[in-house]
Amino acid sequence: MEALRILIVDDEHEWVSALAERLGLRGFAATGVTDGEAALARLHADAFDVALVDVKMPGLGGLDLVRAIKSQWPELPVILLTGHSSAPDAERGLALGAWACLLKPVQIDDLVRAVRAAVHGEDTP
Repeated sequence: MEALRILIVDDEHEWVSALAERLGLRGFAATGVTDGEAALARLHADAFDVALVDVKMPGLGGLDLVRAIKSQWPELPVILLTGHSSAPDAERGLALGAWACLLKPVQIDDLVRAVRAAVHGEDTP
Protein backbone atom coordinates (compact mmCIF):
# COMPACT_ATOMS: atom_id res chain seq x y z
CA MET A 1 0.00 0.00 0.00
CA GLU A 2 1.38 3.35 -1.05
CA ALA A 3 1.87 6.09 1.55
CA LEU A 4 -0.70 8.88 1.55
CA ARG A 5 0.81 12.05 0.08
CA ILE A 6 0.26 15.16 2.20
CA LEU A 7 1.02 18.75 1.23
CA ILE A 8 1.64 20.97 4.26
CA VAL A 9 1.29 24.72 3.69
CA ASP A 10 2.27 27.06 6.53
CA ASP A 11 4.42 30.18 6.74
CA GLU A 12 6.26 28.86 9.83
CA HIS A 13 9.16 26.88 8.34
CA GLU A 14 10.12 25.13 11.58
CA TRP A 15 6.54 23.98 12.15
CA VAL A 16 6.29 22.66 8.58
CA SER A 17 9.54 20.71 8.98
CA ALA A 18 8.55 19.26 12.35
CA LEU A 19 5.08 18.26 11.15
CA ALA A 20 6.45 16.69 7.96
CA GLU A 21 8.91 14.67 10.03
CA ARG A 22 6.24 13.52 12.50
CA LEU A 23 3.89 12.51 9.68
CA GLY A 24 6.75 10.73 7.93
CA LEU A 25 7.39 8.67 11.06
CA ARG A 26 3.75 7.57 10.85
CA GLY A 27 4.12 6.33 7.28
CA PHE A 28 2.91 9.34 5.32
CA ALA A 29 4.76 11.03 2.46
CA ALA A 30 4.66 14.65 3.62
CA THR A 31 5.92 17.63 1.63
CA GLY A 32 5.99 21.13 3.07
CA VAL A 33 5.97 24.60 1.55
CA THR A 34 5.84 27.97 3.27
CA ASP A 35 3.45 29.99 1.12
CA GLY A 36 0.36 29.69 -1.03
CA GLU A 37 2.13 30.36 -4.33
CA ALA A 38 4.60 27.54 -3.69
CA ALA A 39 1.68 25.27 -2.77
CA LEU A 40 0.00 25.88 -6.13
CA ALA A 41 3.30 25.21 -7.93
CA ARG A 42 3.70 21.90 -6.07
CA LEU A 43 0.12 20.91 -6.82
CA HIS A 44 0.73 21.53 -10.52
CA ALA A 45 3.90 19.40 -10.39
CA ASP A 46 2.89 16.55 -8.06
CA ALA A 47 -0.19 14.61 -6.98
CA PHE A 48 -1.31 14.76 -3.35
CA ASP A 49 -4.02 12.99 -1.39
CA VAL A 50 -4.72 15.82 1.06
CA ALA A 51 -3.56 19.38 1.76
CA LEU A 52 -3.05 20.82 5.25
CA VAL A 53 -3.35 24.60 4.94
CA ASP A 54 -2.74 27.31 7.52
CA VAL A 55 -5.48 29.94 7.50
CA LYS A 56 -3.32 32.99 8.27
CA MET A 57 -0.39 33.42 5.89
CA PRO A 58 1.07 36.48 4.20
CA GLY A 59 0.43 36.81 0.49
CA LEU A 60 -1.95 34.13 -0.72
CA GLY A 61 -3.72 33.27 2.54
CA GLY A 62 -5.32 29.98 3.46
CA LEU A 63 -8.87 30.88 2.45
CA ASP A 64 -7.74 32.14 -0.96
CA LEU A 65 -5.65 28.99 -1.35
CA VAL A 66 -8.68 26.80 -0.56
CA ARG A 67 -10.60 28.67 -3.26
CA ALA A 68 -7.78 28.12 -5.78
CA ILE A 69 -7.35 24.45 -4.88
CA LYS A 70 -11.07 23.72 -5.11
CA SER A 71 -11.34 25.43 -8.50
CA GLN A 72 -8.44 23.40 -9.98
CA TRP A 73 -8.48 20.18 -7.93
CA PRO A 74 -12.04 19.90 -6.61
CA GLU A 75 -11.56 16.34 -5.32
CA LEU A 76 -8.50 17.19 -3.19
CA PRO A 77 -9.46 17.30 0.50
CA VAL A 78 -8.20 20.39 2.30
CA ILE A 79 -7.86 20.55 6.07
CA LEU A 80 -7.44 24.06 7.40
CA LEU A 81 -5.24 24.60 10.43
CA THR A 82 -5.39 27.77 12.48
CA GLY A 83 -3.60 29.07 15.53
CA HIS A 84 -6.35 31.64 15.89
CA SER A 85 -9.70 30.41 17.09
CA SER A 86 -11.56 32.39 14.46
CA ALA A 87 -14.99 30.90 13.92
CA PRO A 88 -15.76 33.17 10.94
CA ASP A 89 -12.58 32.06 9.13
CA ALA A 90 -13.39 28.42 9.83
CA GLU A 91 -16.94 28.88 8.54
CA ARG A 92 -15.71 30.64 5.40
CA GLY A 93 -13.14 27.89 4.79
CA LEU A 94 -15.77 25.18 5.13
CA ALA A 95 -18.11 27.11 2.83
CA LEU A 96 -15.29 27.25 0.25
CA GLY A 97 -14.96 23.47 0.36
CA ALA A 98 -12.43 22.72 3.10
CA TRP A 99 -13.09 19.34 4.68
CA ALA A 100 -12.38 20.56 8.24
CA CYS A 101 -10.74 23.31 10.25
CA LEU A 102 -8.56 22.21 13.17
CA LEU A 103 -7.07 24.39 15.90
CA LYS A 104 -3.28 24.47 16.30
CA PRO A 105 -1.50 23.09 18.11
CA VAL A 106 -3.29 19.98 16.94
CA GLN A 107 -2.50 16.63 18.53
CA ILE A 108 -0.72 14.46 15.96
CA ASP A 109 -3.08 11.52 16.52
CA ASP A 110 -6.10 13.78 15.93
CA LEU A 111 -4.50 15.11 12.75
CA VAL A 112 -3.70 11.60 11.49
CA ARG A 113 -7.32 10.55 12.08
CA ALA A 114 -8.57 13.65 10.24
CA VAL A 115 -6.22 13.05 7.30
CA ARG A 116 -7.32 9.44 6.93
CA ALA A 117 -10.99 10.35 7.27
CA ALA A 118 -10.70 13.15 4.69
CA VAL A 119 -8.94 10.92 2.18
CA HIS A 120 -11.47 8.12 2.64
CA GLY A 121 -14.47 10.46 2.36
CA GLU A 122 -15.71 10.01 5.90
CA ASP A 123 -17.71 12.60 7.79
CA THR A 124 -15.89 15.64 9.14
CA PRO A 125 -14.68 15.47 12.75
